[in-house]
Amino acid sequence: MRRKFKIAEKSINKVIYNGDTLIDLTGDTITPDQLQKGITAHDKSGATIVGTDTRDVDSKDANVNVAEILMGKTAYARGAKVTGTMPNNAAVSLNISAVSQEVTVPQGYHDGSGKVFISVADQEKLIAANIREGISVLGVEGAMSGSEDMKPQAVTVTPSSTEQSVVPAEGYNCISQVTVSAIPYAEAENSAGGTTVTIGG
Repeated sequence: MRRKFKIAEKSINKVIYNGDTLIDLTGDTITPDQLQKGITAHDKSGATIVGTDTRDVDSKDANVNVAEILMGKTAYARGAKVTGTMPNNAAVSLNISAVSQEVTVPQGYHDGSGKVFISVADQEKLIAANIREGISVLGVEGAMSGSEDMKPQAVTVTPSSTEQSVVPAEGYNCISQVTVSAIPYAEAENSAGGTTVTIGG
């Protein structure tokens, strides 16, 4: 009767052939936790090991905050999974309708197609004819001289001993010229043998 002997399995970690070292695993430091999950290799003893590491990167030094990640999107930072809270504003259009108005751009992500603009009604008013000549408003050079539709009046004033206000007469909206008459002056002999001088009206 033949007796069967079972030879114990051995892990080989070093192979020397004819004085030459062909394989030497004794200096290897790989461990299952350093090997990607499911990948097989051999440790320093020559034994087969299977990777257990599920990470694809060491994120311990990451400095991203959830407010910097788009809302609903996930990532890994500092060894943990994080979910973003940044609002997705897509395209935001903001309207300016007053000279002192400031618009606040909402916090969050913008897709780059949003706009900040002056209201259409105010844009239509920004024409050269509505801006005084020599003045530029938002790149529009004025062409209005200031005398359009003006009806001037030339006025002659006679000096008097009382204060006078000179204003355009009805139907006129400005004075183009004021002519001040000479102060009346007259001399006449009087009954006492002298001269009477009359100044003014």
